[in-house]
Amino acid sequence: MKILAIGDIIGEVGVKELKNKLYQIRQKEEIDFVIVNGENAAEGMGITEKNFNDIISQNVDVVTMGNHTWGKKEIFKFIDHPKLIRPANYPKGVVGKGYNIYECKNKKIAVINLIGRVYMNVLSESPFLVVADIIKNIKDKTDMIIVDFHAEATGEKITMGYYLDGKVTAVFGTHTHVQTADERILPKGTAYISDIGMTGTKNSALGMDVSVAIKRFETALPERYKVATGEGTLNGVIFDINDKTNKVKAITRVNM
Repeated sequence: MKILAIGDIIGEVGVKELKNKLYQIRQKEEIDFVIVNGENAAEGMGITEKNFNDIISQNVDVVTMGNHTWGKKEIFKFIDHPKLIRPANYPKGVVGKGYNIYECKNKKIAVINLIGRVYMNVLSESPFLVVADIIKNIKDKTDMIIVDFHAEATGEKITMGYYLDGKVTAVFGTHTHVQTADERILPKGTAYISDIGMTGTKNSALGMDVSVAIKRFETALPERYKVATGEGTLNGVIFDINDKTNKVKAITRVNM
């Protein structure tokens, strides 16, 4: 089985890139299951119902979120959709779900969404303790567990990778919008990468207009970011999983 995880969709450019390239990747790489981080799909902050429907119309199996989960109020209309998950370590009682279990090729795949606490400016519970509880509850109900850790600090992400090594199938990072070159299979068999990158405008400042970013740094004055336009790029990672052991045998970055 092959699972494709696609990095943060940035605005309409990112949605278009997904529409233009996902089918091609599916066919070429024989992808079975697709996870997309969609928390920046609406003008770089949040997700609208249209964005969500556009994404899942491409045969996407799961849409994960992050620190901009509540960036667009209309998310409350579709937050309970089975294909949408938000960080599991938001405080108890928050609407939505932090993980779900899906079925593909007679395999049960759990996808867990977490948010980091270092430099994130989001009030959340410990992602380490929360994910430990989730795994305890679902480990006997699933064949594979995939974790999207939406976090800023590389150290926090790497620590999570080792914390979950041998307990989950794969851990991939999102949020920084910069694809890292540290993909590996950890000592106990869990696949790991610090960040899978973004899907949006190639020549940009993390998907945003470069001139606005420069102005903010030159003047130290608030300036509203806007999504950059131009040639797009799609970043992600493919987990090639052994059908007998349910462990990743290869992890490959996607950059196109």
